[in-house]
Amino acid sequence: MKIRIQQLLYVVAILFMVTGLCAFYSIAHAYKATVKFPYKQAGLTERQAAAHLLSRFTYGATPGQVDEVIKIGLENWFAQQLEAKKSDDSLAQLLNRLDAENMSNAQLVAKYPRNGQLVRMAIRDGVVNKDSVKTDKKEYRTVLLNYMQQKGMAPEQELFRQFINQKVLRAAYTQNQLQEVMTDFWFNHFNVSITKNQCAVFIPAYERDVIRPNVFGKFGTMLLSTAKAPAMLVYLDNFTSVGENAGGAKPVAALKRKRLAAMMQSNQGDSMMTNAPMVKKLPKAKRAQGLNENYAREVMELHTLGVDGGYSQQDVTQAARVLTGWTVYPMGDEAYGGGVKKVLERLSPEQLDKQGFVHEGDFLFIPNRHDKGEKTVLGKKFGPNGGYQEGVDLLNMLAHHQSTAKFISRKLAVRFVSDAPVQSLVDKMARTFKEKDGDIKEVLLTLVSSPEFWSASALREKTKSPFELAVGAVRSLHAEIRQPYQLYSWVNKMGEKKYYYQAPTGFPDKGQYWINTGALLNRMNFGLALASGRIPGVKVDLASLNNHREPESAQDALATYSKLIMPERNLSETIKRLTPLLNDPQLMTKVEVASAQAKPAGNSAMLPDDPMMGGSEPAMKGKGLKGKGRNAYTAVQTANGNNSMLAQVVGVIIGSPEFQRR
Repeated sequence: MKIRIQQLLYVVAILFMVTGLCAFYSIAHAYKATVKFPYKQAGLTERQAAAHLLSRFTYGATPGQVDEVIKIGLENWFAQQLEAKKSDDSLAQLLNRLDAENMSNAQLVAKYPRNGQLVRMAIRDGVVNKDSVKTDKKEYRTVLLNYMQQKGMAPEQELFRQFINQKVLRAAYTQNQLQEVMTDFWFNHFNVSITKNQCAVFIPAYERDVIRPNVFGKFGTMLLSTAKAPAMLVYLDNFTSVGENAGGAKPVAALKRKRLAAMMQSNQGDSMMTNAPMVKKLPKAKRAQGLNENYAREVMELHTLGVDGGYSQQDVTQAARVLTGWTVYPMGDEAYGGGVKKVLERLSPEQLDKQGFVHEGDFLFIPNRHDKGEKTVLGKKFGPNGGYQEGVDLLNMLAHHQSTAKFISRKLAVRFVSDAPVQSLVDKMARTFKEKDGDIKEVLLTLVSSPEFWSASALREKTKSPFELAVGAVRSLHAEIRQPYQLYSWVNKMGEKKYYYQAPTGFPDKGQYWINTGALLNRMNFGLALASGRIPGVKVDLASLNNHREPESAQDALATYSKLIMPERNLSETIKRLTPLLNDPQLMTKVEVASAQAKPAGNSAMLPDDPMMGGSEPAMKGKGLKGKGRNAYTAVQTANGNNSMLAQVVGVIIGSPEFQRR
């Protein structure tokens, strides 16, 4: 009997496995059978279409990836990217070296304390005297550093460095490229900034747990998740928002309410260099209580309806009232309202639920801080006495609004098609958004299946941001990244300091924001530095890209490597314009000097007569960068083993206007 049971279980397991595989393949085949990309109607070959897919839905094609996409099938490749289940074992090994990668918010708060919190702990433990707290004394900083090490803590800057490192590594190495591109898109849409120090420590978990898992799901799910995330609650100040007619309900009486607001504001309000004792913060925290409209305004203007979405200032105020009481659950005994946490922990879940409290992970709804009156937003009534559910209903209404469908669809079309997408495409995407309950996968599928995506007017019409340029370059050169932060430093130098953009708008997604003469010089400087091995911790092997076949001349190298780095493009004009830059042995030095003097990327419009953008004159006219003829200088081996002539050629390609396009 025992043998029969084992045999039966074995058969059942086999059936489950076969059924699962059949289901997987049926989904893939169903996708391919029902969706065909109309690239042929646009006059594109299969190879050109594959290159276009890779340019828009990845951080850049790796060597040979166009062939891989064709082998899989364009529709199947896109289906795999939407599933985001490709193995990333090698990336996981790199990320495992970052010990903060999988920490919870509470663990991050404990390990990476803000300066004010650290000082309070040091004073409590008798390490420093509260009367001699001064940040400008070297010995004082040394004492605090030693104290942190003894307690197993580390400075916040170490956390930020790890966080930025993972960003670079994921973008460069993940097999699930579209998921990472969409993570960047949605983070920028629901922007929070490290510059607001109170929320900085929450940002790693915000991207990992709130943004990345939801990039292909329902928009309403992501909206609610971001609204309840500590990073967003603190960044847009909703965690302090209190209704005017709130209060009075037990078990948290008025005094305890004040303690909660004061302690949370105290712990979250310290700047990185503030060391004053907590007691000095309490009056400020109490004065800060009241209705805060910041989140309500941005959730309508930036997250859902758009600036022309049909709401009024009155709607903003009413929405802010609906969202009062949404705050951060106190974390730990040393920070973020530790005393109040102990009060809450003395109450049973049944008691908390009876009083209307909602505690989910790091989110806390406090009914005593909620505006209990009736409110009206966009004609819909909320309350009275609706509690937490009022906020959920409000966000659900905003997520399903027609203005939201149009606004989100346009942003996606701008990201993946062009800076000025045609209205017909936006309308199709918006219809899908409404019909499919805000399903982001379905909206993307509508986008990529539309003729507008494949039209000649959309090809290479998007401009790479500095981050896209840097990551795309290392991917195209199959570079090995050993020190990701070095690459980030160059991205910062080119004008895009990831996670530090202060405004809730996020970085603009328009080419004119990124491109001016100074920006192009910085990009050329980056390309030359990368190709010549002058970026520490980023290793390139240029010869291997061409199977170690050495080009006969700089001109031959330009033609060969342009095709390798920018596959399936018409490069005749690009080669013609880059030729004068090939043979000046002082090119790298001159570009470096010129870029140091130029303006960084910003709001300056692209200059139509800029020779770097394809004008009639050689680039950098008057600065000594004119061509000197074929093989004008002798190539030598650089320190990293690359041929100096080849390094210069590849650097010029990466810095070229054509490489800036995607």
